Amino acid sequence: MAALSVLAALLLLAASGGPQAGRQKRKEMVLSEKVNQLMEWASKRPVIRMNGDKFRRFVKAPPRNYSVIVMFTALQPHRQCVVCKQADEEYQILANSWRYSSAFTNKLFFAMVDFDEGSDVFQMLNMNSAPTFINFPAKGKPKQGDTYELQVRGFAAEQLARWVADRTDVNIRVIRPPNYAGPLMLGLLLAVIGGLVYLRGSNLDFLYNKTGWAFAALCFVLAMTSGQMWNHIRGPPYAHKNPHTGQVNYIHGSSQAQFVAETHIVLLFNGGVTLGMVLLHEAATSDMDVGKRKIMCFAGIGLVVVFFSWLLSVFKSKYHGYPYRYVI
Repeated sequence: MAALSVLAALLLLAASGGPQAGRQKRKEMVLSEKVNQLMEWASKRPVIRMNGDKFRRFVKAPPRNYSVIVMFTALQPHRQCVVCKQADEEYQILANSWRYSSAFTNKLFFAMVDFDEGSDVFQMLNMNSAPTFINFPAKGKPKQGDTYELQVRGFAAEQLARWVADRTDVNIRVIRPPNYAGPLMLGLLLAVIGGLVYLRGSNLDFLYNKTGWAFAALCFVLAMTSGQMWNHIRGPPYAHKNPHTGQVNYIHGSSQAQFVAETHIVLLFNGGVTLGMVLLHEAATSDMDVGKRKIMCFAGIGLVVVFFSWLLSVFKSKYHGYPYRYVI
């Protein structure tokens, strides 16, 4: 009788596929539950907020057949992380573009871990700065390239999308919400021009003012040579605040990147040098009396010396080892 019971158990075990098939079935059930839960959260909010428990269950623990892009940040007001707020806005745009894309699948999710909600996750990953973007691939652990180079690429949604495509083979077309600031400014400019034309009647001499056009062209050149277009393309932070010391850096220490504040500083220095050169030119060609021309000459020399020295100092701080300096 005992032998028949053992035989029957063996037959049932063989019919069910054995312990390995049972484990595989349980694994598939757990994976299905995790994917369904993530899909439910993503349907309510494209960026899924996670604490330590959710992160360990849905991102770290197997099984997982999906990739998760996680932004580690510190958005609470008392953290005073301006860059975190700016990066979060771009991250939300990227996640929304993916969530409402026709190519949306359950193979990629966007998540966020705030320091005040998941400090244990920061400790587990030995992370001491924010914001940080990491791709947790469907298989294996994150590699070096799975950590986004924020200081080099900036945090614009388009740059993040390129990085995501490189790491996951998922191409996301970034769709930004409509911005009416540009059309409004253009309309205001046209209204001002139209008002001036109306007030001055047929006298359009002001449109032929060489000094006005020269000043406008100079402002445009100074903005472009100071890196404004780079900022528009890369979307860098305005400045960087060290989370440990609280020190704010306005000049990026690498020649491969820059801050928005750095552009403004370089623009000011370039403008100072330009103004000095203009004063020197006027001092040499003007019909004013000698005393005023001397003042303009000394003022021009002073502006060129001081602002060019500061400009060279910024250059040296980014290109380490540059041996030359000018006065300062």
